[in-house]
Amino acid sequence: MPLLSALMRLGARMPLAALHFFGAGLGWLVYGLSPTYRRRCRENLRTSGLCADKAAFRRTLHGAVAETGKSISELCRVWFGDDDEIDHIVRCDDWTVVEEAWRGGKGLIFLTPHLGCFEISALYGARRLPLTILYRPPKRAGLEALMQAGRQRAQAKLAPANLQGVRLLIKALRRGEAIGVLPDQAPGAGEGEWADFFGRPAYTMTLVSRLQESTGAAVVMAFAERLPQGAGYRLHLERVSADPLDPAALNCAVERIIARCPAQYLWGYNRYKVPAGAEPPVTAA
Repeated sequence: MPLLSALMRLGARMPLAALHFFGAGLGWLVYGLSPTYRRRCRENLRTSGLCADKAAFRRTLHGAVAETGKSISELCRVWFGDDDEIDHIVRCDDWTVVEEAWRGGKGLIFLTPHLGCFEISALYGARRLPLTILYRPPKRAGLEALMQAGRQRAQAKLAPANLQGVRLLIKALRRGEAIGVLPDQAPGAGEGEWADFFGRPAYTMTLVSRLQESTGAAVVMAFAERLPQGAGYRLHLERVSADPLDPAALNCAVERIIARCPAQYLWGYNRYKVPAGAEPPVTAA
């Protein structure tokens, strides 16, 4: 994908406000052109119970459509901007949370849901400590080199979402390092359990609890809030106390942080799908 790479590197020179402006338009274009995506956004947000009335639902939905588009356009700056710039556009008042968790010496698990700019959360952390990030290789093989170039910077390394990747995560934690996981990503068959997520059964990973049990690692939730008018990001960090963090507890922790800024969640993500080979959830008769 040399052309796409060249375009993204060119886009990295644009102000963040301009990228977010074009990204908002992109979000509405996709929303208008894809009935499936549009239906999923509306259904997932409506059934979440986070909107008190129709007016709140409209405001949150409109915000989410634009914010989703921004999450694509901002990758130009996040992946291909200057490394030193990250510390200028990200404000974090909570880093002591990480320092306290780090003192345990058993490694650290960062949980970054599909909320805000989760890509910049990882890069901010990787500038301060060794970080191995679990990722799912894209379906289009040509995009993987682009993804790796954007994500493997500073002290960041990638681990594919397979058995080999899990072994890399365990080794990193046993060295006392940090790892990053998307906790609301639907796992493959045999890698999760059904647990309620905003009142509906969602196939949820068991990986986090298994890593906790095998290493004793601490867990921190990370969320980079996208600030208005391209002003940058505010990184929120909070310690997750549940141990082990089973699928039900994991979903509760993710729900709580989404409720802080629901307009920046990817409501169009197919969170409630049944993975190939997995038994569908048992519903009450």
